[in-house]
Amino acid sequence: MKNKWIWPIAGLAFLVLGAGAVWFGGLNQDEGWCLYAANLVAEGQLPYRDFAFTQGPVMPWLYSWATGIWREYGLLGARIFNLAVGFSGILVCTAIAKRLKGSALATFLLLGCNLYHLYYLAIPKTYALAGLFASVAFFCLTFEGRGCHVLAGLFLALSAGTRISMGGLLLAAVVWYLVAKPRELKWLWLGVGGAVGLSLVYVPFLLDGAAREGLWAAQAYHAAREGFDPFFVIGSLSRLVRWYLPLVMALGLMVLERKRPAMPLLLAAPVVVAIAQLAAPFPYDDYQVPLMGLLAAAAGASIDGKRILPLCLLAMAVSFGSPLLEKWSVNGQDRFWPDRKESSELGQLRDAAKEIETMDPGGKQLLTQDLYLAVETGRKVPEGLEMGPFSMLTREEWKALLELAPCKIAALSGYTFAIEPPRCNERDFDEQMEYWGILKKRYALKRQIGKFGQNATTLLILERKDLSE
Repeated sequence: MKNKWIWPIAGLAFLVLGAGAVWFGGLNQDEGWCLYAANLVAEGQLPYRDFAFTQGPVMPWLYSWATGIWREYGLLGARIFNLAVGFSGILVCTAIAKRLKGSALATFLLLGCNLYHLYYLAIPKTYALAGLFASVAFFCLTFEGRGCHVLAGLFLALSAGTRISMGGLLLAAVVWYLVAKPRELKWLWLGVGGAVGLSLVYVPFLLDGAAREGLWAAQAYHAAREGFDPFFVIGSLSRLVRWYLPLVMALGLMVLERKRPAMPLLLAAPVVVAIAQLAAPFPYDDYQVPLMGLLAAAAGASIDGKRILPLCLLAMAVSFGSPLLEKWSVNGQDRFWPDRKESSELGQLRDAAKEIETMDPGGKQLLTQDLYLAVETGRKVPEGLEMGPFSMLTREEWKALLELAPCKIAALSGYTFAIEPPRCNERDFDEQMEYWGILKKRYALKRQIGKFGQNATTLLILERKDLSE
């Protein structure tokens, strides 16, 4: 009873932090191509067969039903929608903690009052949806009965069908029950649900020859990024501790006080997947975001009421002191003077979209590798550029596309031609200059926007010369 007054504070903090993440959160290239994929599915196209896509097909399929939101309200609407999906996952995690006789409030503080977590739930990547499916699965596992375990397997399969690496949760859960409680057959029913779910997600693509080939190519894309660097792993872990310090401390106290987790699998399965993700060539710390809800539910289930107030204060302090706030408001420092952003990156994107619309009223196409611009302007990019800077075009295909100059307007940032997928190395400088040379012959520069978008590169807005001269 004495901690009930903290709920309104936590709710208000969520609204403030969530609104900040939506409007001030930095642009991310992934949110562009995820939304663009949903747009293509809404038009009747099939992932892997009709366009390249390197994650599972569940997000573009489900989000294809919501494309009217970002067609009407742009990336702002998409972020609000995605945060609502992520918030649903947070609520399910609080329900897990409550089912395990723990503190739902503690779990909410660890997730809903964490600025970093809310930012990655707001931007339309796969994290919010994959995390929602995973949390629903573990909520089902808090109940007994075959049906609940079949449902858990089904939702874990949907999580893997959203973000491929989340498939490790299903495998970990089946192995856990097989080893710990083989006679109860929970592993069998979990496996049945998982098999049904994976079949629903992937069999339609496996039966289509072209889609099957594209699906294998997507896996080859991931495998092409080879190597392992302990330096990157240490850096990723260091940042993860900083972003989730209250959660790390809560889990640390649980270990130090030798409290047995109310549901050990809730702690073990995400740790196994996190370790696997850290073995990636570039183990970005945000890869772990879909797993953190499960860890927060495990921590919340072990926290007693006396620690709620300190946890609340710590959560607020960590979000208030987050380096994201500085990153979202300044572009570094010029010697003595901070380089303050004139507007949020989202506001800057909306302004750029208005300029493009002014230059090309009612236009349907845009030559760009910054797909959040394509989404914001409601335009399509030339075929082959559906994955933005990660699109795979051969040298001949790039040259043919640029010579054709199929779009009246081109909007090109520092990401243009820079990445050579699938290894994602920097493209040879001479090759980049060759492409820019062709562009210079076909397009005229009309507007230059400095420090635009993800990592603040220069955006060039160009117009095809045969229409401008």
